[in-house]
Amino acid sequence: MSEPLTAEDRRACLKLARQALEHYFETGGRLRSPVASGVLKEKRGAFVTLTVDGELRGCIGYPLPMKSLDETILEMAVAAASQDTRFEPLRAEEMDKLKIEISVLGLPEPVRDPEEVEVGRHGIIVAKGGHRGLLLPQVPVEHGWDRETYLRHGCLKAGLPPDEWQKGAKIEVFTAQVFSE
Repeated sequence: MSEPLTAEDRRACLKLARQALEHYFETGGRLRSPVASGVLKEKRGAFVTLTVDGELRGCIGYPLPMKSLDETILEMAVAAASQDTRFEPLRAEEMDKLKIEISVLGLPEPVRDPEEVEVGRHGIIVAKGGHRGLLLPQVPVEHGWDRETYLRHGCLKAGLPPDEWQKGAKIEVFTAQVFSE
């Protein structure tokens, strides 16, 4: 597992995400990363979550380390604002009310028993057949869910019946370093 991000690293990530969105709204294009080296150049999975006035407006990311963290944040900030099909695209005039949250993910590990899932510590990935759903570790805490409710919602996110976690769906857990503006 990679080292946790420092306070300075976390501030740099949040700044990158906001700059990516500002650049996107000003030019319609993607911002090139100003990061030359360091921990932000390590490949890491991450999600960018956008809220306006406390309401979710977009959340997209890579669960696995596909790209360097800086590139993932730049790309996922814009994707969360413009490509999350659950929401209308973010508008430039919402930027002053926008709050950015970033979740930097550890690698997923399979669990043998659903009892191993710890609410508030683990994010989950539920998969069966061609279906796959991911919930970040902060989601059940924000909604006051217990483990069973969390697993049921993981199944629903995957497009599966809510009790599929009891019927052979594969469950993986991961940890995340979560921080926001």
